[in-house]
Amino acid sequence: MRILSVLLLSLVGAGLRAGEPLPSVPVGRIERIEALPSKFVAARNIDVWLPPGYDGKTRCAVVYLHDGQTLYDPSKTWMKQAWNMAQTTADLIGKGEIPPTILVGIWNTGASRHSEYFPEKTLEFLPKEIRDEFVAKALQGKPRSDAYLRFLVEELKPLIDSRYATLPDQAHTIVMGSSMGGIISLYAMCEYPDVFGAAGCLSTHWLGIFEPNAVFPMAAFEYLQRHLPSSDGHKLYMDRGDKTLDTLYPEAQSFADVLIRAKGYDDKHFVSRVFPGANHSETSWASRVALPLVFLDGK
Repeated sequence: MRILSVLLLSLVGAGLRAGEPLPSVPVGRIERIEALPSKFVAARNIDVWLPPGYDGKTRCAVVYLHDGQTLYDPSKTWMKQAWNMAQTTADLIGKGEIPPTILVGIWNTGASRHSEYFPEKTLEFLPKEIRDEFVAKALQGKPRSDAYLRFLVEELKPLIDSRYATLPDQAHTIVMGSSMGGIISLYAMCEYPDVFGAAGCLSTHWLGIFEPNAVFPMAAFEYLQRHLPSSDGHKLYMDRGDKTLDTLYPEAQSFADVLIRAKGYDDKHFVSRVFPGANHSETSWASRVALPLVFLDGK
């Protein structure tokens, strides 16, 4: 198992650099919390999008999004692609399909991305030899996802709720991401079901590494069997394409769908979709992100 291949995609986004320009958005506005310090993880930028007409009085739902430097402005990303979240979210708010909503873009830190996004408690379900090599090489010697989630829940969310007019309850707090950002979003809802009422997982990367295998998905399923929260008060959106890296996901996602349904998630609480022709890219996720927003955040 060529675990070092994980490093090819662990460097998504640049690491934190001082004075990075703000992303440009066609609607609403961005406020940056620069190099937010944490006692749990490395400091990072937080790009908060406020919807059109935000006045600090009307309380808003909040979507927390991983890989925050890829959300808003393709001219500021290394691959010149972005989710175009500002325009999509503003359009949905304007149509009345979702309530006023704030987006919180949490930057990844580059080299530690995989360590922060890989679900830490699934490690106990891996064979020891594979686990030890994976932690040493792919996770740089230390899993950091539990610490990352503590940063989100104990530091970032209280700051956002104190600084902005939010609806801080579970029902209006959503976590979302793609690829490794998808699997950490699912993990966040499992670990903190009283905080996150919904998770959006696009092109969920079940594989741990970046080549076909069964051992990492099976570890994830063992964890989910024990820790997936009740569907009561929770919603879960998952999807995949069928091109590039997404070609590796059908078997694992199909098994996950069965497991999640067996845990009591019906159509009101769970959606899993396949998008023929869609690949593993910000452009593909941008083309369909309205769907999870409406399902998870919709009125």
